[in-house]
Amino acid sequence: QVQLVESGGGLVQAGGSLRLSCTASRGTFSRYSLGWFRQAPGKERELAAAISWNGMSTDYADSVKGRFTISRDNAKNMVYLQMNSLKPEDTAVYYCAASTIVSRIPRSGYGYWGQGTQVTVSS
Repeated sequence: QVQLVESGGGLVQAGGSLRLSCTASRGTFSRYSLGWFRQAPGKERELAAAISWNGMSTDYADSVKGRFTISRDNAKNMVYLQMNSLKPEDTAVYYCAASTIVSRIPRSGYGYWGQGTQVTVSS
């Protein structure tokens, strides 16, 4: 089964940018849809962005559309989240997740998770 490890979180000022990376080991990377979820203190975990197994389709939460870009490199077993124009409300722990559902981009049903990386946006 796939194992996921995130990196790239940190502290940034509002309006700044960060790029999160997630590397996968074990399993066949291209057999999974991938997503970036986030969880702010006191809030439920939510899907920020997701990408199909071949990278041809993406899905975004309304709150991040036009600011975040998800991409993947199946040759390198990597998935990325480029976050621009960051806002204080983007502050959260960001998780990389994988789903075996590949017929569509799933918004739920992710069975494999990384440990998370903290993103803090100061005002």
